[in-house]
Amino acid sequence: MSSIAQPHSARAEAAIAAATEEARLAAAGRTDAISGPRAIGVPLKRFAALVWTIAVSQFKLKFYGSALGYLWQLMRPLLMFGVLYLFFTQILRFPEVQYYPVVLLQGIVVFTFLSEATVGSVGSLVENEILVRKIQFPRLAVPFAIVLAALFNLLINYVVVLVFLIIQGGSPMWSWLYEFPILLVLLVILATAISTLLSALFVRYRDIRPIWEVLLQTIYFISLVLIPVEAITNTTLRKLLLINPFACLIEQLRHAVISASAPTVLEVFGNPWLLALPVTIAVALCVIAFIVFDRMAPKVAEEL
Repeated sequence: MSSIAQPHSARAEAAIAAATEEARLAAAGRTDAISGPRAIGVPLKRFAALVWTIAVSQFKLKFYGSALGYLWQLMRPLLMFGVLYLFFTQILRFPEVQYYPVVLLQGIVVFTFLSEATVGSVGSLVENEILVRKIQFPRLAVPFAIVLAALFNLLINYVVVLVFLIIQGGSPMWSWLYEFPILLVLLVILATAISTLLSALFVRYRDIRPIWEVLLQTIYFISLVLIPVEAITNTTLRKLLLINPFACLIEQLRHAVISASAPTVLEVFGNPWLLALPVTIAVALCVIAFIVFDRMAPKVAEEL
């Protein structure tokens, strides 16, 4: 019994010593030396459960008390689609693009997800200041939950995209079962990396929000959301636009979900080595986002 109790006693003594040291530092005004909660800091199963709980709560509260509920969420991309559909089918036409109305709708739905996830995450830590200051929990759960709530909306919006595709004369494809889920995961990872980085930087630099809003509008126009890649006659410009990882996902989703005849990202590049450029950018973004957030997480409460 004594041999079993010794490890527990040692851990208890270490915890007491750490708490005593933190109290001493706080009394001396040395709060900068006290380490707060890390980015994750708990088992992944508990972290995932926390993210899920926060995301579901936010999703429900968003439409609480609304007579039309989720229909409001559908109206924003559909209204934007209606205006752009009239313009691009009556004034600026792309007859060579199969199912262009569906291509346009899918682009708007995917961009709406990126916008909702990132804009919502920018101020997420600041807006949850009371929670961050008073409760010890992994800080990364906050932006992750925002992205997950945006994913709920994306999945429901995709039902509309698929229904519209069938109405336009399209048919289900096998790629819906294997390629589409993979691309969806990659899209979520990209949005999560951006959201994580923005939420960490905004705690210290409040100019991040307006800067990102401007960049987001730029991404909207250069990511093949409105104009299909075939409409760009300059092959060099095509490749330059696809260096953007988000543009790659938009184009590949079109091939996987809407039309197998649409060019893939690899076909547009024409060289497998060029595909390494957007992949490298995406991986670097994920690594930088986690490093920045992990370093800032213990000090978030002090920065608020």
